[in-house]
Amino acid sequence: MSFRAIVIEQTTDRGRITEHAATLRELDDDFLAGSGGERPIDIEVEYSDINYKDGMALAGRPGIVKASPLIPGIDLVGRVVSSADLAFQPGDEVILTGDGIGETKHGGLSGRARVSGEALVRRPESLSAKRAAAIGTAGFTAMLSVLALERAGLDPSSGPVAVTGASGGVGSVAVATLAKLGYEVTAITGRADAQRDFLASLGAAEVLDRAEFVESGAPLQKRRWAGAVDCVGSTMLANMLSQTFDNGTVTACGLAAGTDLPTTVLPFILRGVSLAGINSVTASRTLRQQAWDRLASDLPFELLDSLTEETNLEGAFDVADAILAGQVRGRTVVKLA
Repeated sequence: MSFRAIVIEQTTDRGRITEHAATLRELDDDFLAGSGGERPIDIEVEYSDINYKDGMALAGRPGIVKASPLIPGIDLVGRVVSSADLAFQPGDEVILTGDGIGETKHGGLSGRARVSGEALVRRPESLSAKRAAAIGTAGFTAMLSVLALERAGLDPSSGPVAVTGASGGVGSVAVATLAKLGYEVTAITGRADAQRDFLASLGAAEVLDRAEFVESGAPLQKRRWAGAVDCVGSTMLANMLSQTFDNGTVTACGLAAGTDLPTTVLPFILRGVSLAGINSVTASRTLRQQAWDRLASDLPFELLDSLTEETNLEGAFDVADAILAGQVRGRTVVKLA
């Protein structure tokens, strides 16, 4: 069976990309040969989406694509066509995020996919395919952060929570979900004036400018948050830790500002603050299903719809460029079927 897909081809020299091409091609199932491991599952892809990581892959930025040729797209939502894995049957509606697709394995920007079932989950009945794609890795990561805060004992009575990078894909879903659950949410963004009304519509009680947090501060600062979801990293994360209540928790799920963490151990040993790392790529199937079930019940769909734009494979290239330029608010899904 033939299908359309975006294909990335790269040549590298000691880790440096010397040649890069991303093109829309007509393929057949032979292109997917060897994918999916010992128990491959063939999926008719209904929707994918464009994440920052996908934008980097399409633009030929280093560190993302680790195989060539490769179909990009770190998320996919679709229907099982055939399965060598007894856990899934033809007709099952499924979601796959992370697990190396779009990086080391063929991904979701394609009409067909052949995947392993290790990270595949069933799409909750109350969640449409388009909405699941709009949630994607970004929303899934946001919910993993919410679950981590809950496991640490936080609830709305604990006090205010902060979300950094709040106007991005992960941050916007975190703001909307936490607000629906009853938390007092402070949204922190680099575009506070432009995004204030938008973030307030998601449920943010307060919107602060990122400029207040980009400089290194004292390792222990005024206590402001019971917890935080940090999508930025570096100095921002250090300041969140330094401003968290005793025994509070901060989740780290992004590194847009850098991979460094310029702080000391003082927030951890003098205030008992916890830093919870969020890894959406290798999360277990059990945790994945829990997160998706919670997204289906706790994410306000009317807000999700207001955050979502739709394009096709041809339009994915322009969206990827816009994401890298910081010009995209919310989520963009790619319709494939």
